[in-house]
Amino acid sequence: MYLWEIYPNRNKMDSQTNAIKEKFGNRLRVRVCGLCIDDNQLLLIKHSSLGDKGFLWVPPGGGVDYGEDLKSALKREFLEETGLTVEVERFLFAHEYLEKPLHAVEFFFRVNILGGELEQGIDPELEENEQIIKEIRFVPFEELKEFPSGTVHQAISKCESLSDLEQLDGIYHYIK
Repeated sequence: MYLWEIYPNRNKMDSQTNAIKEKFGNRLRVRVCGLCIDDNQLLLIKHSSLGDKGFLWVPPGGGVDYGEDLKSALKREFLEETGLTVEVERFLFAHEYLEKPLHAVEFFFRVNILGGELEQGIDPELEENEQIIKEIRFVPFEELKEFPSGTVHQAISKCESLSDLEQLDGIYHYIK
């Protein structure tokens, strides 16, 4: 069996991965992420071209622009990626990610939905053919624990329950 038979979209994934590394690599990024919980389910976005398996489930969020405060950045990112307007309830924890050439410090907040309709958004920092948002949905934590290893954000995969996730505080590291 050939590699292109196993991964028929491999060229597109490689293109997306290269775009991510080019736009976000070799510099420190400050990111915000929102934990949105509804009916014991966590809102997650499936990104292609990330993680060991070629995709990664992560909470909505993204980069903070120069001059933008963290809460405003999170509200903007939520609207861009999910179509939802949110209020930022409280800061939970920080996470440092370092897998060269990517390096990010992420600030996680608990958020609540104020309005809007859940829809698959875009990442305006990436071109149309480089978009990596593939799916967005509320995922029951029990289902999340069944996802293959390496396909869920590192901070979330350490937890056994939503309660554990909401209890995280301090700073966590993923350095590879």
